Amino acid sequence: MWLWLVIGLVAIQRLWELWLANRNTRRLIALGAVEVGARHYPLFIALHASWLAAIALATPPATVPHPAWLAFYVVLQFGRLWVIATLGRFWTTRIITLLGAPLNRRGPYRFVRHPNYVIASLEILVLPLAVGQVWIAVAWSSANAMLLAWRTRVEDGALADRR
Repeated sequence: MWLWLVIGLVAIQRLWELWLANRNTRRLIALGAVEVGARHYPLFIALHASWLAAIALATPPATVPHPAWLAFYVVLQFGRLWVIATLGRFWTTRIITLLGAPLNRRGPYRFVRHPNYVIASLEILVLPLAVGQVWIAVAWSSANAMLLAWRTRVEDGALADRR
């Protein structure tokens, strides 16, 4: 029961984030923004969907998540909300750049250049550990690291003129 509750809540959160990101993306495109690096975006969707599916399929349904790891995962959600609130209408799951828009240097961006990527990377590591799936944590974290290396190069290149 606990496993399905956790997976269900994470899935609902991810779907809400996709809805919000798509809404913000449409608004930014209407203002003249452009998407950069669209080729890798489906890989991130596949990574996150398969990560959650792997946890659901590999974990025995009676598994009770480890309280400390689960608490850490919950704390990460406050970080995610901080990122979303800081970027507001500019927050998306894609690389969308609007000519003339300044780089955000408030909130978590005062401390880390890509806080959303740090949080997502920790989520991919922590949730499987909460249910004892070390191999999922390692495998999906490795795949995520490779994709993020690609994405941060693309994003940093797209934002280079606004530093």
